[in-house]
Order: sequence, then C-alpha cells, then structure tokens
Amino acid sequence: MLLTIAVTAMIAYAGVCGYVYLFQDRFLFKPTREIEATPAAIGLEYEDVTLTAGDGVSLHGWYIPHEQPRAVVLYFHGNRGNISQRLESLRIFHRLKLSTFILDYHGYGRSGGRPSEQGTYLDAQAAWDYLVQGRGIQPADIIVFGRSLGAAVASWLIARERPAAAVIESTFTSLPDVAAETYPLLPARWLSRYHYNTLENLRQANCPVLIGHSRDDAVISFQHGERLYEAIVGHKDFLEMDGGHNDGFITSGDDYLRAVEGFLDRILGPAPTASD
Repeated sequence: MLLTIAVTAMIAYAGVCGYVYLFQDRFLFKPTREIEATPAAIGLEYEDVTLTAGDGVSLHGWYIPHEQPRAVVLYFHGNRGNISQRLESLRIFHRLKLSTFILDYHGYGRSGGRPSEQGTYLDAQAAWDYLVQGRGIQPADIIVFGRSLGAAVASWLIARERPAAAVIESTFTSLPDVAAETYPLLPARWLSRYHYNTLENLRQANCPVLIGHSRDDAVISFQHGERLYEAIVGHKDFLEMDGGHNDGFITSGDDYLRAVEGFLDRILGPAPTASD
C-alpha cells in the first residue's frame, strides 16, 4: 500500500513538473487582441504605426507626439492585455512633456506572430530602430521605459543600445528567480524555459537608470527591486512607490510624477517652458 501511494505521488509530481515545463508560456504571456480604446479617448493625438520585426512579423504600435517634447519615451508594457490598457501612462508621459512610442509584442493586439522571449527582444530592437532610423530621433533623446515584463525587455535593450536614460519599474531579477519563489516545491529553475535575466542586463546598462518598486507589490517582491538597484554600476536612482504591482504608479500619485520628473531633469535638464 505504501509503495503504491509513493509511486502514485511520484507520477503526480512528475506530471505537474511536465505540465509546468510544457505550458509555462500560458502562465507568462496573457495577450488580448481587442483594442479597447486609443489615445484619442484621453484627448491625445496619435499615429498608428506598423513596422516589421527581425523575423518578418508585423508589429503594431502608436506614436503619441508632444507639441514641445523634451525627449521620446520608448514604452514596453507588461505581460497582460495590449497597448490599449496603457492610456493612463501615456497621459502621465504627456504631462511630463514627452512624446511616446508604444508597441505590442508578437501576438499582442494587432501585432502578428506568437509571444516568446526571443520575440520580445526582436520587438524591442525593431522599436528602437524605428525611432532612430525611421524617425531620425537621436539616441540621446530617447528614454526607455518598461514596467513588469516590459522592464525586463527594456533592460535587454539598454544593455545593447545607449539611450539617454531608462526607467525600470516593478520587475524581477530573472524569471527563474520568480519561478523558484512561486513554486518552492518544484525544481522551478530547471523547469524554466524563459530567462529574462534583468539583473545581468542591468549590470551592463549603457545609461542612467531609475528603478521603481513598491513594498506592497505582492507579485514581484520588493527585494527584486533592491537587488536590481544594487547591480547597476553607473548613475542610478531608486523610487519607492506605494500600491500594488499593477497600480503603484497610480496609487503613488503626484509623488510618482515628481520622482520621474526629477530624474529626467537631472538627465535632460529642466523641461522647456512655453516661453523658451
């Protein structure tokens, strides 16, 4: 009887491990296709942009211009939904006198293909090339921004390109680290097919970096933000936010806005006024 129970338990455990290994993309990527709203819904003009990733997949994004921009934000969003759920961030960037380019990854929104780690890196490079080569924007006028999974993507880009600065918000040191914390009873590090090694990328960052994280984040613990900050060898700032994983930038309110603006002022200089 005990042998039967032990064998059954081992089979069940192996089955769980196999399921996690084979279907982990379903846990990581949560895309939606419907564009629920556009920047016009919050009074912002925008351009629909279509570009092609390095593997030939068509990508969709928006370019939201500011009439007097101090820089352009290249925005990488999190793992859920699509660009149409990021309007509040677009509003914040516009208040900070920034133009913004935001795009959907492989398999998200109106972008083709299927999500993958390599696909998000191709997306990031395509977005950078679009701004620099397609629109003629100087790297020194680009701020790379990423939140959650998008911050891991942003970290990959700033280890390879040299923007003016980067904002890395509410993200993890690496995906295997998160897996080990989330599934302590499984050999999660060995099972992880995705890496997103944000920590290593930030060690190689080619620009000043602002790390933002909340102690109340129940998805990615605050210690991840602290470790990322410690890994950066160049110019760095830390923003301790309030609120949860998905709403910290909203819950923190004006404190969030002032912190990001202060960081940009130190990197770019004070924002121009209407009379400048």
